[in-house]
Amino acid sequence: MRAVDWVVVVAYIGWIVIDGLRRSKGTDKVDGYLLANRSLPWWAVGLSVMATQMSAVTIVSTTGLGYLTGLRFVQFYFGLPLAMIILSLTVVPFFTRARVYTAYEYLERRFDAKTRSLASFLFLVGRAASLGVTLAAPSVVMSAVLGWTLPVTVLAICVPMIIYTTIGGVQAVAWTDVKQMFIVVFGMLAAVFILLYGILQHVSFGQALHLAGATGRLHAIDFTVNLTERYTFWSGMIGGLFLMLSYFGCDQSQVQRYLTAKSIDEARQSLLMSAYVKIPLQLLILGSGVLVFVFYLFQTPPMLFNRVYEHRIAHSSYAGEYAALEKSFAGEIAVRREAAERDDRDVFVASDTRTKAIRAKAVALVQRATGDQSYNDVNYVFPTFITTRMPIGLVGLMIAAIFVAAMSASGGELNALATATIIDFYRRHFVKAASDQHYVRVSKLATVFWGLFSCVVAMQAAGQGSLIEVVNRYGSFVYGSLLGVFILAILTRRATARGAFFGLIAGMAAVLTVAITLPWIEFLWHNLIGAVVVVVVGMSISYAQAQPDVVTDQPVG
Repeated sequence: MRAVDWVVVVAYIGWIVIDGLRRSKGTDKVDGYLLANRSLPWWAVGLSVMATQMSAVTIVSTTGLGYLTGLRFVQFYFGLPLAMIILSLTVVPFFTRARVYTAYEYLERRFDAKTRSLASFLFLVGRAASLGVTLAAPSVVMSAVLGWTLPVTVLAICVPMIIYTTIGGVQAVAWTDVKQMFIVVFGMLAAVFILLYGILQHVSFGQALHLAGATGRLHAIDFTVNLTERYTFWSGMIGGLFLMLSYFGCDQSQVQRYLTAKSIDEARQSLLMSAYVKIPLQLLILGSGVLVFVFYLFQTPPMLFNRVYEHRIAHSSYAGEYAALEKSFAGEIAVRREAAERDDRDVFVASDTRTKAIRAKAVALVQRATGDQSYNDVNYVFPTFITTRMPIGLVGLMIAAIFVAAMSASGGELNALATATIIDFYRRHFVKAASDQHYVRVSKLATVFWGLFSCVVAMQAAGQGSLIEVVNRYGSFVYGSLLGVFILAILTRRATARGAFFGLIAGMAAVLTVAITLPWIEFLWHNLIGAVVVVVVGMSISYAQAQPDVVTDQPVG
């Protein structure tokens, strides 16, 4: 990166941190610190909700998926619009009227303290793990760009984020998210323009689509009914629906966002914004990855985008074999480029298949030479394009956007982790009657703790494959079971505390059993399995009891 790019990065991050600190006014009370005094407009809440999803993981990893596999990942979000409509009609008015700080408070009103505590604990474990993955994505980028070690890059991102989140609370997080959404969308549109400009120097737009389609990258919808296939129309509409219902209806990091809205109607509008906008935005990002693939048909790409082991390979006993693969790769790239320019589909597809085979051999060689079996390069594709092909200034803007995307998404999750820790455990079980100032101070300490914890997780997550898949795989272990217990609480009057508690345990046990013993069932279906088991077991135990629990609207600590 050039000096201008570094100025852009430092200036942008500095502006975000300073503005976050400025937002600390009015956060000396619990309501102000954790819920922004329930005063945010719907559009700010809506952008904040989407910014949490459009994190650095999305920019770095989803574009890589688009490059490697095309548009098929968009099916993951097919259940989102329906989920948002359902939640807008049910959960949003329910939690808003209840005047809760966390979603799990209501579980004690409806059931008992142990059900609330177990649900909140599951959220804390799942969200803290996912937060580490969210932080790992930009750390991967910067470690490759700067040559820093992973721990250094993780801390470079975490420290500013912990500072402004700890001081400014949810209000600082929300307004950071608003700015971030505009910058990310602008940056992605700029990348698309640059990609198209480079591609159209060689072929027409129609030919570019033809080439992408020839490799299956424009095949966005798969109606196959197959539990072993990760992304299909049905896994997105059914498994994805349950995941989105769980995420936006039961995950405190999302519930807390719409609890900051001024009214029920504004909270509903904030969710419906995602229902209409999320899939087009996801197509923009995946489409950018597809365009990167087409761009590199006419520009020589690296054989492997992750170059961290290149020096070690060059000075190892595998150097000759690796050099031979690079020579074969360069020759095949030339054949593929010529076929693409002639629009010779058969030769192009055959050459692309051989190119992928050479890449696979190179990955296997790196894994064998280094002993790193988790080595992959999907998360390095788009960062490589940014740093080597985008103009001066835009490089800095995109790198800064990746930095701050991680900070803004992670800041909201940090605030939610602190809220659940203090409201569901500290204030409920330990210090039940203290001043607002005391709870705000302890919330800030909890924010720092979870921030440091997530840094440790981030250092372990970078080598686990596509990070957008990793973060959703983590969430799918707990989300379905959490959704099941809220279905029992809100939609079934006969459900009892015992049924809810043991149903929640049964749901988690079922998901873990399926994940371990039936690994061919893809993770999206874990959400459906968890929810169904919780409801079935919970209602079976409830009906076996003589009387249902009494529902109370009395507040709890």
